[in-house]
Amino acid sequence: MAGGGEKKSKANATGGGKKKEVKKETGLGLSYKKDENFGEWYSEVVVNGEMIEYYDISGCYIIRPWAMSIWETMQKFFDAEIKKMKIQNCYFPLFVSPTVLQKEKDHIEGFAPEVAWVTKSGESDLEVPIAIRPTSETVMYPYYSKWIRGHRDLPLKLNQWCNVVRWEFSNPTPFIRSREFLWQEGHTAFATKSEADDEVLQILELYRRIYEEFLAVPVIKGKKSELEKFAGGLYTTTVEAFIPNTGRGIQGATSHCLGQNFSKMFEIIFENEKGEKAMAWQNSWAYTTRTIGVMVMVHGDDKGLVLPPRVASVQVIVVPVPYKDADTQGIFDACTATVETLCEAGIRANMDSRDNYSPGWKYSHWEMKGVPLRIEIGPKDLAKNQVRAVRRDNGAKVDLPRSSLVERIKELLDEIQESLFVAAKQRRDACIQIVKTWDEFVEALGQRKMILAPWCDEEEVEKDVKARTKGEMGAAKTLCSPLEQPEIPEGTLCFASGKPAKRWSYWGRSY
Repeated sequence: MAGGGEKKSKANATGGGKKKEVKKETGLGLSYKKDENFGEWYSEVVVNGEMIEYYDISGCYIIRPWAMSIWETMQKFFDAEIKKMKIQNCYFPLFVSPTVLQKEKDHIEGFAPEVAWVTKSGESDLEVPIAIRPTSETVMYPYYSKWIRGHRDLPLKLNQWCNVVRWEFSNPTPFIRSREFLWQEGHTAFATKSEADDEVLQILELYRRIYEEFLAVPVIKGKKSELEKFAGGLYTTTVEAFIPNTGRGIQGATSHCLGQNFSKMFEIIFENEKGEKAMAWQNSWAYTTRTIGVMVMVHGDDKGLVLPPRVASVQVIVVPVPYKDADTQGIFDACTATVETLCEAGIRANMDSRDNYSPGWKYSHWEMKGVPLRIEIGPKDLAKNQVRAVRRDNGAKVDLPRSSLVERIKELLDEIQESLFVAAKQRRDACIQIVKTWDEFVEALGQRKMILAPWCDEEEVEKDVKARTKGEMGAAKTLCSPLEQPEIPEGTLCFASGKPAKRWSYWGRSY
């Protein structure tokens, strides 16, 4: 155990003991509770957890190192995986000419309200305004047309890590809905549709792995409706998450088959093996810094962030707990040695050696920042050659012998990662409700459920559902049709239209 450190920390935190050694702080805890005011809780936790800082332009945020390191961890994984698929990184300019942007009519109509324009240079008006990319199909594809001439030029598989700007919206939310965000966007071209179809699902599986294996967030792999698919694309697949506290779905990442629509518009034509002219089949796919916001929403609690070990930049924080006439130097030496041992074993560990904060203050600070595991070393731990480990996810405490520390810490981190996913999946699954009729649908929607319902797959019916459910909370829409479809018994009717059902779809409100 920590050897009475908790009692001492309380004294220090309230000004007891040697007052000059303790930095008096207020406002360390959260003002809002997750279950009572989710929006304010979320805004507070991403700031107090040092993930973001608000910027002086609405909808723009500073991504601080604590969050950026999570993005880099995901980036490292995804970049290595797409390189195994022979996808290469590149970079295209931020600016788009109006002529090119407007070439694909459906596409630009989908993005037009969000496009930001550069209209001045210094004090002079530009002769032709220049758009800032909301996405890069129209930026890249004129050059695909130039580079692709024959079947030997295919497949062309490029990805870029960059920022995009989407301006027109209300209610900005850090990570979830911002005017500028970071993402990767892949753009690939193939000779055949089957190659494109295969890649769409390969990429979708990587997105599932990011959410489930790294962020410990359960997602559903599915296909978007015609109404919700990517503007100008053939079909859109998605990994869909759900936030139980708000009863809203959230699109986690998307992998689109664009078909030959953009090839037609941008003349991406090649000579096939028979010497005939053919249009390329294209895909585009992306995930964004929204991933981080989803993770915060799903795992965070009333103490702050809860970070899955696989993405936490600090997996273990070591806190010395000296008190009374303890061997302070011995405790600090043991803490230093513990950090060194863990780091040498590939565990991301750090020590909080600040002497102007009490141990109790440090506990709260690192809980706010979501560090998965805290190690406390006090006089009794030093005497017994052990450490006390405290889990962030459930507060469980266990004393570990230093002789087998690395093995036990690795086991604990694995347990935390798995436990976070299992708990999140249980909460998500408890919100899923199967309905067969409109009355059941309305009741489940009022209970903030993620609704699985048989649907006739008609666009007009989806529009009608949106119109009939419009209200203060926002209208319901299709989230996705799961790729793994449950069986539809013969005679099953659409919950909304009464027509024969063609597929099961998830419905609900969404971000």
